[in-house]
Amino acid sequence: MGPEPLLRRLVGGILRSRREAQGRTLRDVAASARVSVAYLSEIERGRKEASSEVLIAVCAALGMRLVDLVGDAHAELADRAPVLDLTARAGLGARTGPRSALEPAERAGLQATLRAA
Repeated sequence: MGPEPLLRRLVGGILRSRREAQGRTLRDVAASARVSVAYLSEIERGRKEASSEVLIAVCAALGMRLVDLVGDAHAELADRAPVLDLTARAGLGARTGPRSALEPAERAGLQATLRAA
């Protein structure tokens, strides 16, 4: 797994994918969103951090809501997220063996901790 992606690159990629899936040009979407073509291009390439107002305008121009954009970003980030082994003993790192490698008392303590969380 590599480093976390920059949010601006992730958001830009999602917006570009949506635009291309609709077969629309930068010029068309930029005009609908009332931003310059150059600025929208910079956003799509992940070179500019767009304000929430601009993101809302671009999303609306693409027929989506901000929550759709955030949901897509969440899905992409979740696919990249590492899986944390909660059964690993403290200080020993992730375990590759079966879950039953924990002693019964350790397993009971872990289950109680997870229930309390």
